[in-house]
Amino acid sequence: MKYYNKMIFEMSKPGRIGYNIEEKNLPEVNLPKHLCRQTKADLPEVSELDVVRHYTNVSQKNFGVENGFYPLGSCTMKYNPKINDELATLPGFANIHPLQPVETIQGLLKVYYDLQEMLSEISGLKAYSLNPFAGAHGELAGLMIIKAYHEKNQDFKRNKIIIPDSAHGTNPASATVCGFETIEIKSNPDGTVNLEALKSVLNDETAGLMLTNPNTAGVFEKDITEIAALVHKAGGLLYYDGANLNALVGKAKPGDMGFDITHINLHKTFSTPHGGGGPGSGPVGVCEKLVEFLPNPVVRKNDKGYYFDEAKDSIGALGLFYGNASVYIRAYVYIMTFGKEHLSDIGPMAVLNANYVKDALKDLFELPIGGYCLHEFVFDGLKDQSIGVKTLDLAKRLLDYGFHAPTVYFPLIFTQSMMIEPTEVESKETLDEFIQVMRTIVKESIETPELVKTAPHNTIVRRLDEAKAARQPIVKFKDIK
Repeated sequence: MKYYNKMIFEMSKPGRIGYNIEEKNLPEVNLPKHLCRQTKADLPEVSELDVVRHYTNVSQKNFGVENGFYPLGSCTMKYNPKINDELATLPGFANIHPLQPVETIQGLLKVYYDLQEMLSEISGLKAYSLNPFAGAHGELAGLMIIKAYHEKNQDFKRNKIIIPDSAHGTNPASATVCGFETIEIKSNPDGTVNLEALKSVLNDETAGLMLTNPNTAGVFEKDITEIAALVHKAGGLLYYDGANLNALVGKAKPGDMGFDITHINLHKTFSTPHGGGGPGSGPVGVCEKLVEFLPNPVVRKNDKGYYFDEAKDSIGALGLFYGNASVYIRAYVYIMTFGKEHLSDIGPMAVLNANYVKDALKDLFELPIGGYCLHEFVFDGLKDQSIGVKTLDLAKRLLDYGFHAPTVYFPLIFTQSMMIEPTEVESKETLDEFIQVMRTIVKESIETPELVKTAPHNTIVRRLDEAKAARQPIVKFKDIK
């Protein structure tokens, strides 16, 4: 093992010093005895150069959208333009404190307010709250609003949320956390809602239906207005999971389709950083009759400027402060960079890229849904299943060629799902290279299947026991007494 591939604790040598703080320059602080350590902290002893090289080396082991193509279906790993970072780190934004008086942060509140207005225009909904800190957090907020709405109407028996079997996994999880009972309905073969299945479960206990449009298989719900009418006639609300809004932005609005509530993943549609547990953001938007249920605080405007207000029937605050400010600024900059004139170019380019890749590979991979897709599509493994190479093997082999793997084994409606989403930012040259690599891996699968089944071979870490890694994670170098 190379020295700089070791853990920082393994590099520790007694007496080696990276930085020396002279005690004479430190202020005297008298801590209560119960807060003082009784033993010396067990910290690694390393030089500054060791630390710099170690963390630089570690950073180069990580794969991100700036390293290469990241076709992670449904997660929409889109490039974050550097102008977003530059403006989000302006001192007037980066150096303020969340407890400052509102009159001293009018610039930031204007960004909040304008972003809320832009999201309303893009989605066709009346108002937004930027309070949720993540996509799933926004999902939970939307479900809390559904519950609050029915409870205000004294309709306490509405405790069932309908979810298609092609939905994102967070949908039933969020509904359960919110105290709802989930009712799964079978989809059509293309992942769209089966109207007869929907009709069979709608009743006076229905609180709402959760959908994304286009669906997880990249197919537009052509019956969406009829679906909305059925849910509303039954007394329920229609919830839009904004994970796939990237396909429609500037072209179609969830509000026009009949959706009452939506969350928007800013990190998917509007290019803000994504993954690794954050930062992320999931603003929640509502139709007019639900505005007073939005999370507090809400940003409003009067003739004196911008201020925080509280909705009358609010579900309450979802965090101590008002979400991830730097994420909102990045999303605001991204939308303003495109402008109203060009925002509608995003979806068509994403759709074009997805269809280009799909058509170039459909002779080798099983394509369960024919015709045009939207921003993403799903293969169901190799056409030749007899060679025994599975979707997971293909995904692992892609890593050897410097590409991130697509989403695998999701949606669950297919057994060997490989969901690919190129996004609109990728060039034809990148897509052509990806297509060629995929074709090469298929050839390898036929001629030398063991090479693919034992991949990856070139990565720092080889194939792992993923179930064990998830259930028994090792999150520290050694036990700390």
